Amino acid sequence: MPFFVHFARFVKLRLSGWRLPLAVAVFVFLSSWLAMALVEPGGSAITAPGTYWWYFLVTAATVGYGDVFPSSIPGRLVGAYVIVGGIVTLTLLFTQLSEALQSLRGRRLRGVVPLELSDHVVLLGYWPGRTERIVAELTAEGRTQVALCAWEDVSENPMPDEPAVHFVRGDLTHEDVMRRACVRQARTVVVDVRDDNETLAVAVAVEHAHPGVHLVAALRDLERRDTLRYVSAGVQAVQWHMPSLLTEEANDPGITQVYSELMTHGGRNTYSLTVPPGFPHGTFGECQRHFGATFGATVLAVRGPEGLAVSPPWDTPLGAGTTLYYVADGRIAARQLTGGSRTQA
Repeated sequence: MPFFVHFARFVKLRLSGWRLPLAVAVFVFLSSWLAMALVEPGGSAITAPGTYWWYFLVTAATVGYGDVFPSSIPGRLVGAYVIVGGIVTLTLLFTQLSEALQSLRGRRLRGVVPLELSDHVVLLGYWPGRTERIVAELTAEGRTQVALCAWEDVSENPMPDEPAVHFVRGDLTHEDVMRRACVRQARTVVVDVRDDNETLAVAVAVEHAHPGVHLVAALRDLERRDTLRYVSAGVQAVQWHMPSLLTEEANDPGITQVYSELMTHGGRNTYSLTVPPGFPHGTFGECQRHFGATFGATVLAVRGPEGLAVSPPWDTPLGAGTTLYYVADGRIAARQLTGGSRTQA
């Protein structure tokens, strides 16, 4: 009895994991081959070294081609033993495989497995609801993979059903997180963390991992943008309460500068103008060409009887009373649209 107790402990300690099904298969193969050689008639082909391995394989796998089989009743009993041993081996093998897959999936859900991504977007920081919206906009066109990096208190991937979202968990300022999220291979990094001080610290880690990467950072206080640019001269800072601008800048680098220029006094600005009676250009396309050639301006949108239309089709009719929204160096007077002086009002 003590022998069997010690043997069971040995099997449990020494033959864990993938070694256990391999050990069972080897034991059944050797013991069945020996038994078959003892019980089958002399000269039987089944016990030949070049034949028995094939017989054992197809029998243990319960395929049973029938090209080789034992001729004696004891030999058939040995064959039944091989079948049972094969079923046990396959059960142990598939159990181990299932456990390995579950373990890998669990580690991925917990964000501890290094990712294998390139030309992707790294999103540092997780806010329930807000981050889901940002990710939805980032992946809307179906061509962007996102590495979502969250703090330790986010226990597992908050978006496990999103195939384009890959999860990393840890200290967002740590080099290990930068490595697991493949920051060095990323095309864009978006920093959306808990406060502006942490934004600065995370930006330092990102710049160290991938100098010059397209970096977009959400700031509560945009006056700290200049401080952030000591870390990365090309960083694009976005007001924290404008998450849509984060995704626009991530997908289309430089768009933040366009918005910033439009909202800055002293440069080209946005204006509105009501089309007067007698305006000779009756469609949006004609109006756009006229504004560009005559005033160096660009019409962005129109508001007519059907409401606001941003960048409408060029054949959209423009009647008197339609409001034009345009970008120009200065305001254009209505009288200039009907042949008056080009001098700005």
